[in-house]
Amino acid sequence: MKKTRTWILGTMILLASLDAVASYAQQTAAVGVNKEAMAVVDKMIVAMGGRKVLESIKDTTISGTAEIVQFGITVPITIYQKEPNKMRMDITIAEANMTIIQAFDGQKGWYTNPQSGSTEEMPDFMAKEMARQAGENQALLYPQKSSVTYALKPKAAIEGKDYIVLEQTQADGHKTTLYLDPDTSLPYKTETRTLDQNGAEVDSTTFSTNYQKVGGTMVPYSVRVVQNGSDAQRMTITAVTYNTNLDDAFFTLK
Repeated sequence: MKKTRTWILGTMILLASLDAVASYAQQTAAVGVNKEAMAVVDKMIVAMGGRKVLESIKDTTISGTAEIVQFGITVPITIYQKEPNKMRMDITIAEANMTIIQAFDGQKGWYTNPQSGSTEEMPDFMAKEMARQAGENQALLYPQKSSVTYALKPKAAIEGKDYIVLEQTQADGHKTTLYLDPDTSLPYKTETRTLDQNGAEVDSTTFSTNYQKVGGTMVPYSVRVVQNGSDAQRMTITAVTYNTNLDDAFFTLK
């Protein structure tokens, strides 16, 4: 049971690690005066589907599998998001005969306690990460309500290609570096600091590949996460659906 609990805790920070999945087609936009950086952001928005299409999305369901490399297991996972700031992730764990839920209802986070199987409020460090993820789309579509800024950095060579580099800074000072493919303007690599299962900060790099068109948006169907230089998680998306009228109660602690 101890081993099962340990890797379950590892999945609890999956949302924070898989930043590119949670914002599948909608990266945060900036409020600022850096016109060069904003021009690049605008190109990224267009590449991901365009403002009109993104504004029409009220809720999203992403299904797939997540491989937890450290423990050599692959689990089914479903991520739900509802605008403006609700998110939920369900992870089915056959070995423990249970489903772990992590959710943010717009004000607080809650999750399934892997020891008791009951649902309870999240630790603060988990809730903060999930709240950041849940609000990303609003920062894109309504930047006047956000305090996010972008800075254009020198290009970076990756496998013989010069990638466009943007540094994103959120209102709380959290920084994320985006590496955009110069041919598509889509994110390929994302670097940030995230949290491990104990709440300690780690360097996290996400690689997003195999983009496919869904409902007018471009979605990375393959995501690989590296933490502190070692493979941590790999996610394969199998389905993405929009606007299924998810109920607010679905995200609320019962």
